[in-house]
Amino acid sequence: MRKEVGASVNKKRFVSMRVYRVKVNGKVYEVELESVTEKAGSMEMPKKAVNDDKPQNKKAAAGENVLRAPMQGSVIDVKVQTGQTVKRGDVLIVLEAMKLENNIVAPESGVIGDILVSKGDSVENKQPLLIIK
Repeated sequence: MRKEVGASVNKKRFVSMRVYRVKVNGKVYEVELESVTEKAGSMEMPKKAVNDDKPQNKKAAAGENVLRAPMQGSVIDVKVQTGQTVKRGDVLIVLEAMKLENNIVAPESGVIGDILVSKGDSVENKQPLLIIK
């Protein structure tokens, strides 16, 4: 089945419908998918601006360890303060990912340098969270 949809001046889009059978956990379902084709064209994506003034772009100096987020999520709690001494294994930050709370622990003993996130912040995978001196 093929029909013309959304025809505008000099631009036509054709839709092709196909029916597939899919087996999920032993049960067979019929699924109708639409295939869309359009004229070729180009589209430029806006470039992301890099701002080195942001705390998350801060580089660690020699002898400092940057603690990075192990996954994407939201900061539920920051358990430490700048200047606080921590031991290896101490809980530093609680990160929520996929409705689970994950304790982010100190990989080594040291003193908390800069804290780069706050409670309620959304973080990306590998984003710097804090610096341990």
